[in-house]
Amino acid sequence: MAYLSEHKLKELIKVTRGASLSGHYFEEEGDLIRLTLGNFDYANGGFKLNTSKDNLYYSGPVADNFILNEGDIITPMTEQTPGLLGSTARIPESGKYIQSQDVGLVTCDEEMIDKDFCYYLLPSEIVKKQLAAGAQQTKIRHTSPDKIEACTVFIPKPNEQRKIGKLLSTIDKLIELKRKENALLESMARQIYDYWFVQFDFPNKDGNPYKSSGGKMVWNEKLKRDIPDGWGVGLIKQFIQPIERGVSYSTQDIADNTGCPMINLACYTKKGDYRWGKLKFFTGEVKDCDKVLPYDMLVACTDMTQGADIIGIPILVTEEYKWFVYSMDLAKITPIDIDKYYLYYSLRTPFYHNYIKPFASGTNVKHLDIKGVENYMLVNPVENIQKCFGSIIAEIKKKQMNTLNETNELQSLRDYLLPLLMTGQVTIKD
Repeated sequence: MAYLSEHKLKELIKVTRGASLSGHYFEEEGDLIRLTLGNFDYANGGFKLNTSKDNLYYSGPVADNFILNEGDIITPMTEQTPGLLGSTARIPESGKYIQSQDVGLVTCDEEMIDKDFCYYLLPSEIVKKQLAAGAQQTKIRHTSPDKIEACTVFIPKPNEQRKIGKLLSTIDKLIELKRKENALLESMARQIYDYWFVQFDFPNKDGNPYKSSGGKMVWNEKLKRDIPDGWGVGLIKQFIQPIERGVSYSTQDIADNTGCPMINLACYTKKGDYRWGKLKFFTGEVKDCDKVLPYDMLVACTDMTQGADIIGIPILVTEEYKWFVYSMDLAKITPIDIDKYYLYYSLRTPFYHNYIKPFASGTNVKHLDIKGVENYMLVNPVENIQKCFGSIIAEIKKKQMNTLNETNELQSLRDYLLPLLMTGQVTIKD
């Protein structure tokens, strides 16, 4: 067990609050972006682009010291999501991001504390507990540079700090590479769908793009547009089994981490992608009809986001377990006369999402009328084109799933090692 010395954070770091930025200068485009709490990736850790607002650019005067550099460490001064205080992120690019007053800049005394080690020390349990205890007890809680600097920590010698920081940073870099790989694969799948079924430039019998090579297009009165000759249209309910809702559950049914894994609304990100680590475990009775398998398709029937971001959007079941149950907030869609991946990407287009939103009713919590999904009309490509597309996407999805599994394993390793390394229970040999 490593020897740890006791310090106040003010002996190791300095925390400074950002600038107060006038809303008069908020813009939808520009050169400088104001940092917000939305730049902290609370679910996965680290920095993320803020996609929740469209006026993030700032055109007003700002002091140079509030324009941050690549690698600078930031931490929230305000907590809109429980547990956010103590989180850290690194600035990805110099000269682009303005530090606002909700964001603290952490400057390390690098003779006392390694910068990478500090990045993982601030989100550790010992610091977060102190920040939570000292935060103002309101709906939106706040901290301050003084309160952060007043926290007590226990740290190893600098050479041990450097080894810990390097190891954890290496794992995080691998995680980031996996995420980028997965995003690239998803982009490829979407581009193929767009190229084939929006632009209608799927390969013709000679391997050339159909529409661009003069392929015959015919007017479809139901869709009010041209579609390739020989293709049909139909309502989704013509191509699928009856849509099935998930299991109803009580608090007692999910009281602990026993039972069968249950996919639920929390398994959705705001972008409509699958979120790891949010499974519940269901101890109630499970029928065969309640089960789903990897690669089965589920859609969100409940939505608590302000903009109905995920209502009606599909996700694919992962390979974390051999089978799952799914909650009543979701519904299962089983294709029978249509390719699964063609249907999946058809239900992930902006056109479909704009169509399905009016079928959700409610104020704070929206509930979907499933008839909206059933009665959505889409193009029905000829069978060989669907099969060809499906086989290509199936390979992409398999690679994505493998990458997700590897990412999950790396995150689990990092989360397991972090408290052990921070408390000196585990040391790193030279």
